[in-house]
Amino acid sequence: MDRSLAQPSPASSSPAEAASPDWGVAGAGTRRIAICLQYDGSAYCGWQRQPRQPSVQETLEGAIAQLDPHRPATAVAAGRTDSGVHAAGQVVHFDVAGPIPAQRWAPALNGRLPATIRVRAAREVPASWHACFSARYRRYRYTLYNGPIPNLFLSPWTWHRYQSRLDEGLMAAALEDLLGEHDFSAFMRAGSSRAHGITTVQAVELERQGDLVVAEIQASGFLYGMVRLLIGQLVAVGEGRLSLADFQRRWRTQARSEVKEAAPPQGLCLLRVGYPEPLFPRAAWYASQPRYLLGSSEFPGS
Repeated sequence: MDRSLAQPSPASSSPAEAASPDWGVAGAGTRRIAICLQYDGSAYCGWQRQPRQPSVQETLEGAIAQLDPHRPATAVAAGRTDSGVHAAGQVVHFDVAGPIPAQRWAPALNGRLPATIRVRAAREVPASWHACFSARYRRYRYTLYNGPIPNLFLSPWTWHRYQSRLDEGLMAAALEDLLGEHDFSAFMRAGSSRAHGITTVQAVELERQGDLVVAEIQASGFLYGMVRLLIGQLVAVGEGRLSLADFQRRWRTQARSEVKEAAPPQGLCLLRVGYPEPLFPRAAWYASQPRYLLGSSEFPGS
């Protein structure tokens, strides 16, 4: 069941995953290109370039440089996904000086990118448009496989919790309590550069289909590690290890020291990024992470 705020708030001024504000408007003689990007994060250290580790940013910038060698390639994303986290509708911008038409950038990049990264759509945007700071929301999906038997085809995209059947009703109630603008410092990993933990959760959804439990969270911006820490707490609620009252107390009092378990990265996907005006065809960005369909629960008595 989806729970949403009536009026989504504007983007956070400094979301934890945000690109650096040093990258401003496109320079003279250049054009700004926006792309909708998918990637399987399993083989990458995350979006952001890191020393001696493969990143999505570095891989994409290498492909851009092959096509537009006239200027340094700098790709700016709407959100910095962590190591192992996937993206179905990441949005990225970069500036180019060459003559390639905007609509040709998608096939041209796909011909130079590994199979784990794909450009779904591309278009030219105004020089002042920014993939991060023009965004009004980011939406993440986390998928839990709650069956007792391992499933090879689900393991790259889900967190397998097999000890007991999760109570999705309690989990949904805990999630719905987060709607609105609050201080979510309890769900912020150490090492964040943010001065505060305030952000606005605009919409939440949690539902079960067979042995799959899927949670979606939409916010103006996300704190560093927020979704994975939050899902870890929701699972504790669903397994009966954490009461609903204690879950609420922890985040409302910013009891970060009590939030210890983070969900693993493979179940998390940046589903899409929203802007005041639609950028891409709906089919390219809105629901491009497919959901698995399983039969009835494998738990005895379910």
